Amino acid sequence: MNGNRLIRQFHRWVSILFTLAVIANFVLMGLGLPPGWVTYAPLPPLFLLLCSGLYMFVLPYTAGRRKARQAS
Repeated sequence: MNGNRLIRQFHRWVSILFTLAVIANFVLMGLGLPPGWVTYAPLPPLFLLLCSGLYMFVLPYTAGRRKARQAS
C-alpha cells in the first residue's frame, strides 16, 4: 500500500510543477516570443502525469482481480 501512496504524492508534486511551467509559458508569451525550451517545458511533466494517472486509474480494476484470485 505504501507504493500507491508514493505514486499519489509523486502525481501531486508533478502536477504542481506542470502548473508552474504552464503559467511561466503564458507569462513569457505575453512578454514576447519565448525561447523554444519554455514552450516545450510543460511536456515532460505532462508525460509523467499521464503515466502516473493511468497507473492510478487502473488500480481499482487490478485490486478487484487480486481479491478474487486470493478468495479462490
